[in-house]
Amino acid sequence: MANPYFQFKKFTIRHDKCAMKVGTDAVLLGAWADTASCKNILDIGTGTGIIALMLAQRSCADIDAIDIDKDACIQAEENVAASPFAGRIKVIPASCADFARSTTLKKYDLIVSNPPYFINSLKCPDNKRSVARHTDSLPLSELVENARALLSSAGRIALVLPYEQLEEVKETAQKNFLHICRQTDVIPVSGAHPKRLLVELSPASTDTKNRNTLTIEEARHQYTPEYIALTKDFYLKM
Repeated sequence: MANPYFQFKKFTIRHDKCAMKVGTDAVLLGAWADTASCKNILDIGTGTGIIALMLAQRSCADIDAIDIDKDACIQAEENVAASPFAGRIKVIPASCADFARSTTLKKYDLIVSNPPYFINSLKCPDNKRSVARHTDSLPLSELVENARALLSSAGRIALVLPYEQLEEVKETAQKNFLHICRQTDVIPVSGAHPKRLLVELSPASTDTKNRNTLTIEEARHQYTPEYIALTKDFYLKM
């Protein structure tokens, strides 16, 4: 049986009630997203609450964390309550679209999401896991459109996606009057092609785009100095 929890340096993530367990994608986004000067942050599809908790550790912001799965919200609330950051994170059971419709006055300096990303693939018989993994429940176009409506004038949207969605991200950003201002291509092991994309969108246009690559492993379980530097404040053994 899989371990029902994952221990980080400053908090514990229990994931026994959640369809999606703690994974590298969430850790990447939680460590990479730019929290500078953020007062209000929104985490869309929070799951266990891992990204919200990582961002709380890295900032002084107030954080709203939403998810369509009520069990995930219960799990996230438990993880938040047991953390040192309980006073700054609010977990809300809501879909992205419903939350955007009901939140008309509050704007966010940073909106993050580790969205479902399997497209046209065989679905898992576990419906909750399928919803958490497949884009049927939250297409990228819908996610960005709703996030754009909730974004402050100088705000940013930070996402972790399959690298294959880069062109879709560019098209979706353009349709919503957003610009890619920061991009990291994530390579799983030295010599491989990029598998993940960390991307930041902003309404503000910039002449230069901050783009780089991040390699996670030099070889199996041999992490690169760059990955260690990014995640050392979270992983126990980094």
